[in-house]
Amino acid sequence: MSTTFWSVPTQNLKNLNKHAIIDLIRFSSGGISRVELARRMGLTRAAVSAIIDDLIEIGLVRESEGTYPSGRRPIVLEINPMLGHVVGIDMGASHVMLLLADFSGRQIHEIEAPLDINEGPVVCLDKVARLVDQLLAEAHMTVNEISAFGVGVPGPIVAKEGMVSGPPIMPGWDRYPIRDHLQELWGKPVSLNNDAELGAVGEWAYGAGRGERYLCYIKVGTGIGAGLLLDGQIYRGATGCAGEIGHITIDENGPICTCGNRGCLEAIAGGNAIIRKVKESVRLGQRTILADLVHQDKLGVGDVMNAARHGDHLAQRITAEAGMHLGTAIANVINLFNPSMVIVGGSVGQIGDLLLEPVRLTVQRRSLSVASKNVRITAALLGPHSCAIGAVVQALSIVLHHIADKS
Repeated sequence: MSTTFWSVPTQNLKNLNKHAIIDLIRFSSGGISRVELARRMGLTRAAVSAIIDDLIEIGLVRESEGTYPSGRRPIVLEINPMLGHVVGIDMGASHVMLLLADFSGRQIHEIEAPLDINEGPVVCLDKVARLVDQLLAEAHMTVNEISAFGVGVPGPIVAKEGMVSGPPIMPGWDRYPIRDHLQELWGKPVSLNNDAELGAVGEWAYGAGRGERYLCYIKVGTGIGAGLLLDGQIYRGATGCAGEIGHITIDENGPICTCGNRGCLEAIAGGNAIIRKVKESVRLGQRTILADLVHQDKLGVGDVMNAARHGDHLAQRITAEAGMHLGTAIANVINLFNPSMVIVGGSVGQIGDLLLEPVRLTVQRRSLSVASKNVRITAALLGPHSCAIGAVVQALSIVLHHIADKS
């Protein structure tokens, strides 16, 4: 760390350094040595060792043999995975994913199930609670063995109050006390975040965005949202609704969006829009392997993505059109925030270059060259797990720093 807190009392300074060291250890792939910690922190080895010895004494950190191409293996520091467990929960518009992880962030077990966010908070949170019970039962654990929960939802978050405010695709959820509801249910700390923000956190911590300080994660599913990492910090805006890229106007005379406006990106390129376009094309007689699913009213966005992968021309055309519209919105984000990386994830984003190539071409045409030449647009390395892993990261942030504070 280059910053020195000259006016902070010694004990407080040591405490700040302790928390910074914990984060350096937990986000260093393969562990980190005391020497490297001292170099990165700008501290003496003695000062670092004093903090590390405290963390080892309380069991939060342990020493292990690192990997090295040749010669003696170095001793590195890592978060002690045996100290406890957390659960990360990603609630989307049509699905929910739950991950059980140890204190190192290693995934132990997972469950994914359908979820209709339109059913409202009482029904949905009850289903999530039952899935948590199932997850833990399958892992032969109880909720008493969980230290914290991280939860993501597809709406703007009022962080201090633990609820959403005016969510476009979450009818009935406005200002419902989600965090308080779950904390009372489980008796454990709960972190509540926007799902796209968690995607950015997950990809930064363990995925394609490692080491990036200016990162944009775009979740393209039923809805479209963005998580913005600016100078190493998640940017939420004044009221928590930063990153609502799905409600950028693409065509002011376009279809009506769930937010009430016309021609939003989500209404043109989101999962429901893709399904609608396929159905319209089938009614007009266009050939596609998806016709039977349309006639049976069983078509899902995953079916369209699979058809595109298998060479269906209609599915590929509609996917490419979605990519061009998405590229227009991303070009605006690039011009405004100048990220070094844009990561595209979500159920639609997982298709890869069939979506990303039109995105890249459109960005090249529509964004400032000085910005577009220095930005990398890539698929989420963690695939469908980006947001749930981000929820795990947030749950671990609560518990690891709480343990450190108590010491």
